[in-house]
Amino acid sequence: MKNREQGTAAPANTDRSLGTPAGNREQETGKLQSPAVTPQAAAASAAHPAVIPGNGGPPQLDAAPLAYENPAFLNSAEGRPIRIISEYLEPLARFRREQIQDTVVFFGSARFTGREEAGHALELLENTGSVQPAPSEEQPAKPVEIATGNASNLQLKRAVAAVEMARYYEDARRLAQLLTQWAKTIPSRKHRFVVTSGGGPGIMEAANRGAWEAGGKTIGMNILLPFEQRPNPYITPSLNFEFHYFFMRKLWFAYLAKALVVFPGGFGTLDEMFEILTLAQTQKVTKKITVLIYGSDYWKKVFNLEVLVDTGAISPKDLDLFQYAETPEQAFDLLRKGLTENYLAIESAAVLKAQSKGEKTGPDEDLMAGWNIDDFLGPELAKTRKP
Repeated sequence: MKNREQGTAAPANTDRSLGTPAGNREQETGKLQSPAVTPQAAAASAAHPAVIPGNGGPPQLDAAPLAYENPAFLNSAEGRPIRIISEYLEPLARFRREQIQDTVVFFGSARFTGREEAGHALELLENTGSVQPAPSEEQPAKPVEIATGNASNLQLKRAVAAVEMARYYEDARRLAQLLTQWAKTIPSRKHRFVVTSGGGPGIMEAANRGAWEAGGKTIGMNILLPFEQRPNPYITPSLNFEFHYFFMRKLWFAYLAKALVVFPGGFGTLDEMFEILTLAQTQKVTKKITVLIYGSDYWKKVFNLEVLVDTGAISPKDLDLFQYAETPEQAFDLLRKGLTENYLAIESAAVLKAQSKGEKTGPDEDLMAGWNIDDFLGPELAKTRKP
């Protein structure tokens, strides 16, 4: 017992398993007939040789990975709830850190990217947000192709549309500049009405670019797609997001938005526009959202909402949920009016009311009267109506 407690090794000439002299053990075993070993057992023994430490126990195990550091688990079906909640909590933490209170979201086509060359020529992309151009036969016709008669009907139509799409790119860029310049003058310790886009090329790039040129923060909410794509370079780096789940990206578009500007686009633009209009129509969110549809000539070719009124599918008052805008200056005036009436005027009235009661409000606190600690720490999340 004393040797075991002190860790003293057994004598060198003693068999560790039986405690008998090694020589005697060899003599005893030499009298026994060794059992036959099958070829299968020999092969298994060679492939997986036993590793038995000196104390006769199993080999030492490495520490198991922590659950939240285990990629196999986090990327599994069982880890999906964690991935979903991560796409809520991680953006929330960044919005808090960057002091973002609310946003104005720009939607529009991602399949066109503006060029600086004369004529504002555009290049059609292979897919939404893709970095690869579409095939040459799908590109807008070039002047030389038109002059020589080598352009297809599709290319001719897209050549005409290319000039118009270039105008929308520049209009989105200008509107984002005007909005950001105005928002920077609002007295608040948080950033108000931050220009936000889907983070890709086209109209999204134009919006981020205009805000960047105006010296403001700007948000890009990109989505992971099954083909090569990248965020545009004008997004504020600390506000550049990449989502896996479309529905989590949609949540953040809607939760912080105080206004929505819809430029010409495709399926994704239609999806986002009608989703916000549905939330406003059903009063699912308590806040008022200013919705501008930019470029009535384009959109009235795409859909006829009067038909929905005539057939009773929607109420005539539902058409009041949005307004059309044709120029950056007109769109900015409508945005400023809606944001001021729905938010800034109400906030200023709350400050005046607090001051009339003798409550202290500092120059940096004038838009925070009556807020709790969660309001101070985080962005202003939309509240949904209780059933």
